[in-house]
Amino acid sequence: MDSTNTTTTNDLPLERVVALAVGELERLGYSSRTRDRYRATWRRLLSFAQDNDLGPGYSDELATRFVDAFRPPVGERLEPGDHWRRNMVYDVKVLGDFKRDRRIVPYSVDKLTGTLPRAMKKPLRDYERYCTERLRLRPSTLAGRIREIAQFLHFLLSMRNVQSPRDMQPGDVTAFVVSREHYRSKTISGIVSCVRQFLKFLTMRGTLRQDLSQVLPTVRIVADATIRPVWEPEAVVRLLEAIDRSSPRGKRDYAILLLAARLGLRPGDIAALRLDELDWEAASVNITQSKTGAPLRLPLSEEVGEALIDYLRFGRPKTEHRQVFLKLASPVEPFHSGKNLYQLMARWRYAARIDNRRGQPPGLYSLRHNLATQLLREEVPIHVISEILGHAASATTMIYAKADTEALRGAALDTEEAHHVE
Repeated sequence: MDSTNTTTTNDLPLERVVALAVGELERLGYSSRTRDRYRATWRRLLSFAQDNDLGPGYSDELATRFVDAFRPPVGERLEPGDHWRRNMVYDVKVLGDFKRDRRIVPYSVDKLTGTLPRAMKKPLRDYERYCTERLRLRPSTLAGRIREIAQFLHFLLSMRNVQSPRDMQPGDVTAFVVSREHYRSKTISGIVSCVRQFLKFLTMRGTLRQDLSQVLPTVRIVADATIRPVWEPEAVVRLLEAIDRSSPRGKRDYAILLLAARLGLRPGDIAALRLDELDWEAASVNITQSKTGAPLRLPLSEEVGEALIDYLRFGRPKTEHRQVFLKLASPVEPFHSGKNLYQLMARWRYAARIDNRRGQPPGLYSLRHNLATQLLREEVPIHVISEILGHAASATTMIYAKADTEALRGAALDTEEAHHVE
């Protein structure tokens, strides 16, 4: 069993919790450079607690006040001695999780699986092959699923001393779900779904004596339980105007934001966009959507087309890569296909002085949401909006309608009228 499990961290002084956490990082095989990064943040947390008389142990109040005091504003250039602040939020979270669960869960799948015995690695590899060859899951979907299952197996080993799936008991499965109770319902639902499919696979292969997937609870999520926040029109204008379009970065980022704000493309589809998917003669962009695998053809407006041309001619590095948008730092390479481009959005939101803590949506995906709501307000029929956004069913588009009920009524009438005309 994991050595840290024999020590209760709830009542230990913060200094001792830090020492145990550093020891756990070493046991898990983290490099000395990474351990030094964590240690630097945690020592500053300890000094902050002492200077502000926040008690001898770790607490949520301590973590919150420390992060508020030292988290750098988005876009701020850090001095050489302040680079620890770049990852401080995550580093503090890792220490908090260690204090609560007495373990550190590696983020990367390779490091997660590296700690597993062979009896656990083989079923995971077999399932990954099954998902690739039989289920034909998209790489991004498969990567997320395998990571959740690797965390599940890591939990069984480190917290329940389960050395092989054959030794798994119903209590081990439920204990894992309980350990995730501090997550949002939607997150728990996704985790449970991944584990359930894996357990069914093990049952089908005869690895498990009983179908433990039946032990897992059903986490029900109401799809439209919350209204998606939308941008105020003037905020979108401020965001776009804040971009320095004289620089290669600004030219690239301006084109990316316009693709999201004017065409409603998903961040992953923008990151994966290729040069041959731009049809200049027909003034359109033609992609295969990464989420659905369905083709999507959208017209290129003059505004979006000019922004793309400006970037391609004067901002894009010379390279053999066929992806439209590239990183600027050497070595020049495309964005990862699953990239949500959050930092790109955050940089210009900060430049425009748009504070998401006041309810303003933070990510690039929010511009897609905003376009849907804008089209509703313009009384564009629901089925037309579905086509623009690349939704497989209008029911998905209906989620956006909660942001503007009056606009929905008008759109619904237009839809009926369109059917009568046909």
